[in-house]
Amino acid sequence: MPITQTPVYASPVDHTAYGHYGPGRLHLSPDWNRPIYPFQGRVTADGSSGFLAEPGRYHLYVAWVCPYAQRAAIVRKLKGLEDVVSLSYVDDERDGRGWAFRERRGPDPVNGFTLLEQAYEATEHGYGGHISVPVLWDRRTGGIVSNHFPDITIDLATQFEQWADTSVDLYPDRLRPEINKLNGWIYYDINAGVSRVARATTEEDRENERHRVIAALERLDERLAGQRFLAGDTITEADVRLWVTLARFDSEYNRGDLISERTLSDFEHLWPYARDLYQRPAFRETTEGLPADWDSPHGRGR
Repeated sequence: MPITQTPVYASPVDHTAYGHYGPGRLHLSPDWNRPIYPFQGRVTADGSSGFLAEPGRYHLYVAWVCPYAQRAAIVRKLKGLEDVVSLSYVDDERDGRGWAFRERRGPDPVNGFTLLEQAYEATEHGYGGHISVPVLWDRRTGGIVSNHFPDITIDLATQFEQWADTSVDLYPDRLRPEINKLNGWIYYDINAGVSRVARATTEEDRENERHRVIAALERLDERLAGQRFLAGDTITEADVRLWVTLARFDSEYNRGDLISERTLSDFEHLWPYARDLYQRPAFRETTEGLPADWDSPHGRGR
């Protein structure tokens, strides 16, 4: 039921009282031997999975600051599903309680939760694992369908076609093997690679991980010399998955030349490619804080 009473919010972030997010969560939880993203239900057009694609049933909980959550927001908008799958944002900051709803980003419009942990607890009493976004929530069952980010975007891209913009095909049958291959190494070498650089505990490890990321960016730059998007002449899942890291490369991952002396603008083809995507509403309107040069002409149309 939509929340109509006075909005309720979590108390302010308090690291003194609640600590920092992590200890006792993630895969460090005592006796936690399940996947870090354990809710892996799938929405299907025919309902064979137990979760039927239908308008008004599902809600996405996402965060502006989380690239994995942003993917779901981008795909939802690319497919024209704004009136089919609702969406709300958690607060940007976390303490030991995890993601929360505060006035800056608005309340939980579906359940009136103050902490996203409550969605997990409602789904599985005593849940002790990672509190992640995105979360796909089912109003009908009153629980989480999935917090497994790769599946959420695939299902949004493919299972709501009755209500979606069918001119946009982010996961076409003929390209799925290539997209899957791209997604696999982009995830390891770039999406997760930038984080491994930051977490490296020795200089040798940091150098190895840094060079892995740089080599992957160079490989993509070369690929984009001859085609507009990663899988050809149309935007696919692979582009969405890469772009969220490119958008944060200079401002977050490569601050202080942690990874490379080259900024994104130093890559001949990656930089205009990134701008090409950003200048589309689905990318622009789900992104905050990019500088003005992202609006400069990209020339990729030729």
